[in-house]
Amino acid sequence: MNRTSFCLIFVALLVLGSSAILQPIPSYGAAVSDDMFPGIIDSIRSGVVTIEVVRNRPGSNAVSTNRTGEVFYDDPDIDKFFGGAAPSIPPAHENSGPGYAQGSGFIIGSDGIIMTNAHVIQGSDTITVTLYNRHRSDARVIGSDRRSDIALIKLSDLPQNVPVLPLGTSEGLRAGQWVLAFGSPFPHIQTVTAGIISATGRNSLGISDYEDYIQTDAAINPGNSGGPLVNSDGEVIGVNSAFVTETGGYMGVGFAIPIDMARRVAAQLIENGTMTRGWLGVGLKDSTPEQIGNTILDKDSLPATVIGVKPGSPALAAGIREGDLIISVDGHVVRGAADLRNRVSLTAPNTVIKLVISRKNSTITKKVRLGVLE
Repeated sequence: MNRTSFCLIFVALLVLGSSAILQPIPSYGAAVSDDMFPGIIDSIRSGVVTIEVVRNRPGSNAVSTNRTGEVFYDDPDIDKFFGGAAPSIPPAHENSGPGYAQGSGFIIGSDGIIMTNAHVIQGSDTITVTLYNRHRSDARVIGSDRRSDIALIKLSDLPQNVPVLPLGTSEGLRAGQWVLAFGSPFPHIQTVTAGIISATGRNSLGISDYEDYIQTDAAINPGNSGGPLVNSDGEVIGVNSAFVTETGGYMGVGFAIPIDMARRVAAQLIENGTMTRGWLGVGLKDSTPEQIGNTILDKDSLPATVIGVKPGSPALAAGIREGDLIISVDGHVVRGAADLRNRVSLTAPNTVIKLVISRKNSTITKKVRLGVLE
């Protein structure tokens, strides 16, 4: 990717100035009728919300515009993606006045709990939510996890019969399946776009610390951050988060956080207000064909090679060594270093996990009690 012409954009819109698992995805080849998308839209849109944030602290800009509508980008996560500020993007100007941000979210609990992106509500002083029926309510933060970019907020003024969206599963998603992306790219104007899943398991993008993104060509635009990505059964399978662009507009490459990851994070945020992750204490990279050698693997497997073991870590105590190839964790085939890292991080500390390891063409099993990731 050319660092002088591309930027990866979190899709919350910032303005500075005064101003529960259901049925699996349909099989490949399922027919798409003219009535299918309208029916899904009718069932989903009432549970999608617009989120407006006021940040009174100066310098808290993420993706910002001035009053004339000219777009600026000055976000540390974008800098991280490029290894420095993207040179083709003018820097944002600091402003001593309040900052106003807009994003999206969706209702996941009858008590008014809303899921969104952490970067949407980051640094917020006040949060106002507008429902599809124009009901407006203040909201408070339940918890936020910047490492996965998931946050939960809760309505202060809960209307009757609040619509709750059904959560599906992101397990087993395949490229080519139909999806719909919901959100509010303009203030109080909800839109929906259609596309397909382009890829799954996308990582090493520099968007967040823990990445397992669904890539889609359903248009995701500024203001869509935190909105739901929905399958053809009308179930939420992802949380819209970012897109890649050459021009500042959408180019057919959008990313959503898988709902299975988001659900695990949300459960901890509801219970504890924070996310506590398991810790193994190893450095990892994807295994090469030379390292795999004659090891017999599942067709979807990509072992993670241990490139270092931290002193005093659970891995060292369990006898894991540099050069080991980790094939599976708790019966789940490893699909690369990022996949293993995500699975460990989403497992509660003090849990004993079982790792299947290839070491010098022999297969061994190790049980490891996870520590706490600091």
